Amino acid sequence: MPFSRRAALAGAALLLTVQPVFAAQTAPKAKPKPAAVVAASFTPSPAAIKAHMTFLADDLMEGREAGTRGYDIAANYVASQYAQLGVKPAGDNGSYLQQVPLTAARSASEGGVSYTGADGKSGALTFGEDYLPAAQPSKAEVLLTAPLVFVGYGVVAPERGRDDYAGLDVKGKIVVFLSGAPTSFQTEERAHYGNAGVKRAEAAKHGAVGVLTMPTTSSEKRRPFARGVAGYQEWRMNWRDAQDVPYVRGGDAPSLVTLSLKGAAKLFTGAPAALETVLATAETPDGLVKGFALPTQATIQLKTEIEKRQSSNVAGLIEGSDPALKAQVVVLSAHLDHLGITTHGKDADKINNGALDNASGVATLLEVARGFKEARTKPKRSILLLAVTAEEKGLIGSEYFAHNPTVPKANLVADVNLDMPILLYDFQDVVAFGADRSSIGPAVARAAGRVGVSLSPDPLPEEGLFTRSDHYRFVEQGVPSVFLMTGFKNGGEKGFKDFLATHYHKPSDDLSQPINYQAAARFALVNYEIARELADAPARPRWNKGDFFGNLFGAK
Repeated sequence: MPFSRRAALAGAALLLTVQPVFAAQTAPKAKPKPAAVVAASFTPSPAAIKAHMTFLADDLMEGREAGTRGYDIAANYVASQYAQLGVKPAGDNGSYLQQVPLTAARSASEGGVSYTGADGKSGALTFGEDYLPAAQPSKAEVLLTAPLVFVGYGVVAPERGRDDYAGLDVKGKIVVFLSGAPTSFQTEERAHYGNAGVKRAEAAKHGAVGVLTMPTTSSEKRRPFARGVAGYQEWRMNWRDAQDVPYVRGGDAPSLVTLSLKGAAKLFTGAPAALETVLATAETPDGLVKGFALPTQATIQLKTEIEKRQSSNVAGLIEGSDPALKAQVVVLSAHLDHLGITTHGKDADKINNGALDNASGVATLLEVARGFKEARTKPKRSILLLAVTAEEKGLIGSEYFAHNPTVPKANLVADVNLDMPILLYDFQDVVAFGADRSSIGPAVARAAGRVGVSLSPDPLPEEGLFTRSDHYRFVEQGVPSVFLMTGFKNGGEKGFKDFLATHYHKPSDDLSQPINYQAAARFALVNYEIARELADAPARPRWNKGDFFGNLFGAK
């Protein structure tokens, strides 16, 4: 490692110890936003955010994959920043770290899928063309033979009068379902019902012994099956419970393989409805695809390499000032992990630095923490700073914390999540996922208005973003939550989509991108204002009456 690189990192760390002075001397002044009326005395520092990102997204962190040395270094860095700010430890045993026991699993072979049709003829699917195997965190070897039942999207939504399992017997059988959920569902509800874990749990509830996932024509266009072949042996993770057992949602009906459209066509041979008809119906707004038993029995063989690993969440507490409210806790969350080092591909650079995903979010978290610690008026409720592990493995660190919080669960009143702000343009609007489902909504509107930022609807409903970040693990525990995404105005659509197409989950998500640190400071201010609103409100956030997620999870 060249000395100049090490010196740069040392300089970044030094900058953070003298940050307010340095920022006053060097940070370029942002053009004033006429609409902004900033109530807080806090002015986020672009230089501080840049310094945090410079450290966290450096090659020395080796991509910050959960359970690796690089992640542990990053976690200790965040803990040291908490300590410097005077934040109270909120991890295990008086420390900043909450240990997260993990099971890492990856496919140890290409597996095998053979089948027998109603005519007695047998066949086999081809790895990489017809299917990809799924790692099994609890079983090193799987050999399963069972009939197949197609269940459409596999959605059961009582409030919509929908049950894709109606009239179907799937007990002891393998279900096949389409990925995603129908487009007529409201955006965030669609993300919930399209979530693979939710679908597996529904399959298990109906007695299925496993699931196969197949694409729709639209999902195949967005994420081609071929794209997943190179990474099929990447490590997947689950957290382990007190009995040392991997926690798997819908574990009695595990994901076995992912099918391509070509592979699905082979299993649909002789089915009551042609696959082309099924796929066409799936693309209609309601996607009312009628399920049926497939005239096929499948045998699936899988081998999995399983390891136990350890990682940590980084938790710090800023105690509230109001004796009656300080026991209540507003969580500020951001995932610290990224993808680590790529083991496949031809590019020379294989370190996934995760500058925007999510060194930017953690840098925002640390800068917002500084705002609260230096504020003349302390927040009434307590603020929990939570940098979580293994988000990239399936929101694992936040799920572990939500099930095993280091403060009383009943005292968690809200989560404000910071994940992958695209800081490549001077954003003028934000998308506030989940805000309008609870009393958080008006607080977000007031906070954004003070900073001169408008609110916009979800521009990418097909991506299911509401269930793909850490706030959702708090939603599942009944905690009203919000997650801000930089919006599409003022060139944002091009910047956002270019990032997704070119840099997202690739080594090129690094500090060579034209990161707008003034925009980063503005993003920090919006989130500070939101957290301040929630911390100082007379009443804790409440789900709106009749809200879907409030009804589903609010009683927890």
